[in-house]
Amino acid sequence: MPRQHAAAHVSMYQQETIKPYREGEKTTQVEQMFDNIAPAYDTLNHRLSWNIDRGWRRKAIRQLADYHPQQMLDIATGTGDFAMMAARMLAPRQLIGADISEGMMAIGRRKVAEAGLADIIRFEREDCTALSYADNSFDAVTAAFGIRNFADLDRGLAEMCRVLRPGGHLSIVELTTPVSFPMKQLFYIYSHTVLPVYGRIISKDASAYTYLTKTIEAFPQGESMVGILRKAGFSEARFRRLTFGICTMYFATK
Repeated sequence: MPRQHAAAHVSMYQQETIKPYREGEKTTQVEQMFDNIAPAYDTLNHRLSWNIDRGWRRKAIRQLADYHPQQMLDIATGTGDFAMMAARMLAPRQLIGADISEGMMAIGRRKVAEAGLADIIRFEREDCTALSYADNSFDAVTAAFGIRNFADLDRGLAEMCRVLRPGGHLSIVELTTPVSFPMKQLFYIYSHTVLPVYGRIISKDASAYTYLTKTIEAFPQGESMVGILRKAGFSEARFRRLTFGICTMYFATK
């Protein structure tokens, strides 16, 4: 059963205070946003990253290859791209894709059925900061481009740690801001002009891609994120920057 949290959470990280829309609690707003942009999400992801995101996902999955996980959980699974790639590359017995957005998972279920992976992958609606799974349930937990949307990052990571078996592994890939000239400046221009404008045109949601840019800039990264993973209960954690720091890959062990 999910861990009970008696005290109200006090926001510690800037991205937790950023919301897609003006009204409502963040988790509800994030669910609404992803339901809204679900039909355009895959197209936008690949186009806005020039398809580099596929390579980032592959690298994150390869971090788990030596451990041969059989029971896997993909957090913030969205439309299931990462889950499907993991199923093909790692051949687990079972992979659960968990997400708060039914709109995204509806697309994922269709894609999984068409790919012939429905016997391995199933989708379940979950609040990723209060998972319904028992302690020590999974050999590996993954998350691609989703954890920066958590309303409570510490609680979400602690839940990932809780449901991992001892010795299990966490593999995360997340968008980050480059730290070196000139990529830092170029990424700032791109993320504040092309990304929100193109995202608004394709997704028809004026707020979504402005929100996503803000969360990338506000999200803890690198050494800071490693410290947060250790605080969440992971005994080992490391990171690697990809593509000049536009993306960062994390690997942690329970």
